[in-house]
Amino acid sequence: MGSRQLTEPTLVIATHNKGKLVEIADLMRPFGVACVSAGDKGVSEPEETGTTFEANAELKALHSARATGLPALADDSGLCVNALNGDPGLYSARWAGPTKDFGLAMRKVEDALAAKNAKDRSAFFVACLTLAWPDGHCETFRGEVHGHVVWPPRGDRGFGYDPMFVAENETITFGEMEPGRKHAMSHRARAFADLVAACIAGRRG
Repeated sequence: MGSRQLTEPTLVIATHNKGKLVEIADLMRPFGVACVSAGDKGVSEPEETGTTFEANAELKALHSARATGLPALADDSGLCVNALNGDPGLYSARWAGPTKDFGLAMRKVEDALAAKNAKDRSAFFVACLTLAWPDGHCETFRGEVHGHVVWPPRGDRGFGYDPMFVAENETITFGEMEPGRKHAMSHRARAFADLVAACIAGRRG
């Protein structure tokens, strides 16, 4: 049995993060899907109680799908630094504190590496995308991009930890990268490509 196809014209993006909404809406535009955020629909943010990126993406997508009666797409993503045993990982957003200050979060990463006198600066971004329907059906896809972290952060594009991450075979950070170039190679783009192939490929905008 194949994956379920997205046929509805409107998709709820289960996020209150404007940067994430813009990035996902850009990826969806070629397929003629209108994207609206969970925040704009008045949907609360559920507590992320999962122990994996996949579990958190699923609970967020289901929460928005059931609250709105529309299909919902959720992303759970994070930066995993190998010398920090994968931290901040699942807690990447929490490292930014209640004000979502990713300048603070990036400083915490650098301070933690300095405290360990870590020479290994390898890291990778993970994104898990879940497409959920109000009846509880879910399709989940994972993407990763590997590279290393730098200090000080560079660039004001992207969001989150992008200004301190350089992907393999690149010399500039995601924060310095033109959005189209980042979209072609990011962890989210890789997960999205698999989602499109499984659930959206037959759709035309």
